[in-house]
Amino acid sequence: MQPPLTTDRLIVRDWTTSDADVQAALALYGRPEVTEWLTPVVSSVADLAAMRAVVHSWTESQPNLIPPTGRWAMQRRSDDVVVGGLVLRMLPPYDHDLELTWQLRPEAWGFGYATEAAIALLRWAFSYDIDAVFALTRPDNARAISTAQRIGMEWVGETTKYYDTALQVYRIRQGDLPD
Repeated sequence: MQPPLTTDRLIVRDWTTSDADVQAALALYGRPEVTEWLTPVVSSVADLAAMRAVVHSWTESQPNLIPPTGRWAMQRRSDDVVVGGLVLRMLPPYDHDLELTWQLRPEAWGFGYATEAAIALLRWAFSYDIDAVFALTRPDNARAISTAQRIGMEWVGETTKYYDTALQVYRIRQGDLPD
């Protein structure tokens, strides 16, 4: 994504292999209270070396992804702290539907960062020729469900067709984005 997206409080930008980004990613993806909600199921990243390898794979693959897919850091403008991550990716069977995911460091929960960043990312994503974006949440993930609703997503049902688990499905179309 060139240039990065900016909101009142955040910058949505590509991940880098800098020590600061790798440490920030570990502070996020090394937390079981974050990774327990990811689909497909992912265990917490164990240490800095493992996180460095993961971030390296993200930065290597990013230029080859077809926009609007990708993976981005969510950085707070006031202090440059990376508070979370965003992903736009194809849903299985990887031929049509786009999924939006967001992850936040627990100390950044409850401030509206995921909603703010996701709306900015969706505005950018809808500049490409896409009809809708979906979010999948586990039925007991109240935080993710609330965020999907604040983004403007509509509940469209429950399914087990993705990631072999029962998930709530939310959808947003360009005209559904809040002002």
